[in-house]
Amino acid sequence: MSLQVEKLEKNMAKLTIEVSAEDLEKAIQNAYKKQRNRISLPGFRKGKVPRQMIEKMYGAEIFYDDAANELIPKAYSEAYEESGLEIVSQPEIDVVQIEKGRPFIFTAEVATKPEVTLGEYKGLEVEKISNRVTQKEVDAKVQEEADKNARTIVVEGRPVQDKDEVILDFEGFVDGVAFEGGKGENYPLTIGSHSFIPGFEEALIGAELEKETDVNVTFPEDYQAEELAGKPAVFKCTVKRLQEKQLPDLDDDFVGEVSEESDTVEEYREEIKNKIAARKADEAKAKKEEAVVDAIIADAQMDIPDAMLDTQQRQMIQEYAQRLQYQGISFEQYLQFTGMTHEMLMDQVKPQALRRIQSRLVLEAVVAAENITATEEEIEEELKKMAEAYRVENDKVEEMLGKDGRKQIADDICVRKAADFVVENAAE
Repeated sequence: MSLQVEKLEKNMAKLTIEVSAEDLEKAIQNAYKKQRNRISLPGFRKGKVPRQMIEKMYGAEIFYDDAANELIPKAYSEAYEESGLEIVSQPEIDVVQIEKGRPFIFTAEVATKPEVTLGEYKGLEVEKISNRVTQKEVDAKVQEEADKNARTIVVEGRPVQDKDEVILDFEGFVDGVAFEGGKGENYPLTIGSHSFIPGFEEALIGAELEKETDVNVTFPEDYQAEELAGKPAVFKCTVKRLQEKQLPDLDDDFVGEVSEESDTVEEYREEIKNKIAARKADEAKAKKEEAVVDAIIADAQMDIPDAMLDTQQRQMIQEYAQRLQYQGISFEQYLQFTGMTHEMLMDQVKPQALRRIQSRLVLEAVVAAENITATEEEIEEELKKMAEAYRVENDKVEEMLGKDGRKQIADDICVRKAADFVVENAAE
C-alpha cells in the first residue's frame, strides 16, 4: 500500500491510497469464491463455473464491488495510521481505479482536528449562582415525600375536588357530533394533573358520582388533530369512582419509614436541607462551568470542518437511539411516533453537536497550555470505575476500549481537569 496526503481547505485532507495489483487480484479471487455458488451457466454444475467464463459472460466488473469492499477497510486503516493526521470524521470514499492487472486506487476525504487559538481563559467573570436553600424548598420536598407515601382511599358522599383521582366514562362532541378518539371508558384521571385539554379537569370539580356532567372546553389552536383545533366541544362525563390521597402524619414514625439517616422530624428536615444544598452546589458548579466554557469559546478561534460536525451529529443520534433501545423502543418506532425524520433530527441536534465539539477543543487547548497531565493512579482509578460499572476485570475494559483506550481515558481525565481549572480560576 502507498499513500499520498493532500491538505485541503477548512481542515480537510484527501488521502490517495494505492493497493497493489497482486492484492487486488487476491480480493477478486475471494469475491469469485463467495459468489460462484450463486451463479449458474448452461453446461456447468452450480458452483463449478470457472471464473474466466463468468467474467466473459458478465464482464470482469462483476467481482469489483466485493473486491473493493474487502480491500478498503484494511487499506484505509493502514493509511490512517501512516498519515499521522488527527482524523475527526468518517471518510468519504471514492474509487479512482479498479481494473484487473492494475493497482487499486481510491481516495478518502476526511476532516482533521482544527487548531485552536485561545483568547482569555483565566480570570473570566461569570455571574454568581446562589445555592441558598429556602424553608419553602424544604417544605415542598417533605410534602413530596409525604405524597409518595400517601394511601389512596375510596370516597363516597361528596363531589369531586381538586387533587382527587377519578375513574370516568366520557364522550366528546363537536357541533353535536361525536368525534373519533373522543370516547373513553373507566379512564383514570387525577384532577389538577393537566393531562387533559385545558379547562377539562377544572370543570369536573363539583361533579357527583354516577351523574352525567357536561364539560364544555375549547380545543387549543395548536391541537395536534387539525380538524379539532380551536373548536368548542362538549364532553359528557360520568364519574364512576372517586378516590383521594390520605397523607401520613409528619411525625417521627413517618421519618422512621422514609429515612435511614434521621430519627426525628427535625433531623429529617435538616437531612432534606443538606441534600438540596448538595444538589444545588452541583448544579451551580455545572452552570458556572458552562458559562466559563462558553466565554472561552467566544474568545477562541477555530475553524470546524462540516464533516466533523456531521460526524458528531450522527454520533449523538446514535447515542439517543441506543437509549431508546434500552427502553424497548426502536429508532424507527420513535420516528414514526413523533413524525420526525433523520434529517429533522440532524438539524435539531446541530447546535448541541457544535457546542460539544467547541467545548472539547478549547478544553484540550487549555490542557496543552497548562501542561495538564493524568497520573497512572488516576487512569487506574478510572479503569476500576468502568470495570465495576460493566462488572468485568480492568484488563477487559482496556480490551473493550481498544489499543488506544488507555490514551483516551487519560485524555478525558485531562479535559475534566482543564474544566475544573478554568472554573477555579474564574471570577464571580
